[in-house]
Amino acid sequence: MPPEQPADAQFISLVIPVYNERESLIALHAEIAEVAAKLPERVEILFIDDGSKDGSWDIVRELAAKDERVRGLKFRRNFGKAAALAAGFSAARGSVVITMDADLQDDPHEIPRFLEALRGGLDVVSGWKKVRHDPWHKVFPSRVFNKFLSVLTGVHLHDHNCGMKAYRAEALREVYLYGELHRFVPVLATARGFKVGELVIQHRARKFGSSKYGWKRFIKGALDVTTVRLLTGFGRRPNHFLGAWGLTFGAIGAFGFFLLLANLLVRLFDETLGAGDTSQKVVLILSVGCGLLGAQCLLAGLTAEMTVARKWLDNDPFSVAERAGE
Repeated sequence: MPPEQPADAQFISLVIPVYNERESLIALHAEIAEVAAKLPERVEILFIDDGSKDGSWDIVRELAAKDERVRGLKFRRNFGKAAALAAGFSAARGSVVITMDADLQDDPHEIPRFLEALRGGLDVVSGWKKVRHDPWHKVFPSRVFNKFLSVLTGVHLHDHNCGMKAYRAEALREVYLYGELHRFVPVLATARGFKVGELVIQHRARKFGSSKYGWKRFIKGALDVTTVRLLTGFGRRPNHFLGAWGLTFGAIGAFGFFLLLANLLVRLFDETLGAGDTSQKVVLILSVGCGLLGAQCLLAGLTAEMTVARKWLDNDPFSVAERAGE
C-alpha cells in the first residue's frame, strides 16, 4: 500500500501492531523514547490497534496526548497483522520504517544497529532472533519453516518470521500486503530487486500476555508460501507455471490414449473389450482424467496470463531505482 504522503528524510517511522498489549505499551514507549533521544533523526511512533479488547487503545490515546511523536490507528475489529502493518506503512512519514512487536520481546535498543545496516547499502534488514526465549514447540517448527522458505524462494534468512525489520520507504511502496504475507516482505522485496540482509538481535523473554499464534499459523504459512512462490516466480507469466502442469497432464493423457488405441487396433479382429478386462478401463479413466486436468490447467494459465497482461498495460510493472534527465 503506497504511503499517504512523500517520505521525509528527517523522519524514522516505527510501526507497531497492537493486539491486546495494554500491559506492555507504557514500558515499550519509555524504551523507545530513551533510544529516540540519542538519534539525530526525528522519530514517530505509530501504534496500530488491531481490534484490541483489553483497553490497549486507551493507553495509545494517553501516550499520544503526552507525546507528540505518538500517533495511533484503531481498527473496528481484528483484521490481522498484515492489515495492521499495511495501514502503518501507509500512514508512515519517514524515509525509513522500522517494525517491531508490542510485547517487549523486541528490544528498541537495536534500532541504531538497524539504521546502520541500512546506511551500509541494504534496503531491507530482517532481524534474526538467534537465541530465542520461546517454548521448543514454537521454536522448532519455526526453524523448519524458515529453512524451507529460504530454499524455496532463494532468499536465505534465518528468521523470516521476526517482527523486527527495517525498510527503506521506497521498498515498501512496491510491496502489497494482504492475508498473512507480512512475514514474506523480504522475499517480495527481493523479487523487486531490492537488497535484503539480516541482523542478529536480542530476543527477550515474554513478560506479559501470551503468544497470538497457534497451530493454524503453520497451515496458513504453508499456503502462503505457495502464494509467494507464485507471485515471485511466475507473477508476470502465470502460464509458465500452470501451462507446464497442463502440458504434463495432457501428455500423460495422450500417452494413455495412444496405448489404448494401439491395443484396440491389435485386437480389432480378435475380440472386443471384455467386461472383465478392468486394466484397460483403468487406463481409459486415467487418460480422460489427465486430459481434462491438463486442459483445465492450460485454460487457467491463459486466463491468468490475460489478467496479468491487462495490468501490465494499465500500470508500470517495473521497479525503477533511479531516473535521470527529468
